[in-house]
Amino acid sequence: MFPVETMISFFTASLLLAAAPGPDNIFVLTQSALQGPRAGFMVTAGLCTGLMAHTSAVALGLAAVFHTSAIAYMTLRLIGACYLLFLAYQSLRSSAAGPVMGKGKYIPIFRLYTRGIIMNITNPKVSIFFLAFLPLFADPARGSLALQIMGLGAMFILATIIVFGTVALAAGTLGHRLNRSPQIQRVMHIIASLVFITLAAGILIDISRF
Repeated sequence: MFPVETMISFFTASLLLAAAPGPDNIFVLTQSALQGPRAGFMVTAGLCTGLMAHTSAVALGLAAVFHTSAIAYMTLRLIGACYLLFLAYQSLRSSAAGPVMGKGKYIPIFRLYTRGIIMNITNPKVSIFFLAFLPLFADPARGSLALQIMGLGAMFILATIIVFGTVALAAGTLGHRLNRSPQIQRVMHIIASLVFITLAAGILIDISRF
C-alpha cells in the first residue's frame, strides 16, 4: 500500500516521536524503575490500546471530511501544523528541564494497564496530533484514506511498543541517567522540536500548493 521510502520515513519519525520526552514515556519509565519491566509493559499495552481508539476515530473522521470537503481537510491540516509548531516551541522552552523521578506507591499490574488506556484516550492532544501527523504520509491516489490511516496508526503503535518496551527493560539504568543528566534531556527535547518543525513545514508546503 505504501512505497518503501514512505514506510521508512514514517517509521523513523514515529520512533523519534515515541522517544521524545512526554508524560507517557516518563510514566512508563518511572513505573518500570519502581516495579520492574512488567509494570512498564502493562502501561505500554494500555497506552497502545488507547492509540488504537484514536487511530480509528481519526481514520473515520478524516475519510468523511476528505470526501465531503477538500477545503475542510486542508483546514484541519493547517490547524495541525499550528499545533505542531506549538509543540516545537514547548520542546525548545523545556530543553533545559529534566524529568522528575519520584518515589511512588505500588500499583497493581492490571490497574497500570487500565491507567494507560485512560491516560491516552482522555488526552485530546493525541487525536489532534494524529490529525496533523498521519495525513502527511497518506495519499488518496493510493486508495482508501481510512485504510491508509489505520495502517499508519498500526506502524506508529509498533514504534511505540519498541521504544516503550526498551524503556521498560532498561528502566533502572535509563531512569538514573535521565534523572542525573540534563544534557541528555536537552538533546531529546531539541530532537523532538526539530521533528515537529519538519512535519509542520511539510504540511504548510502542501497547503501552499493547494
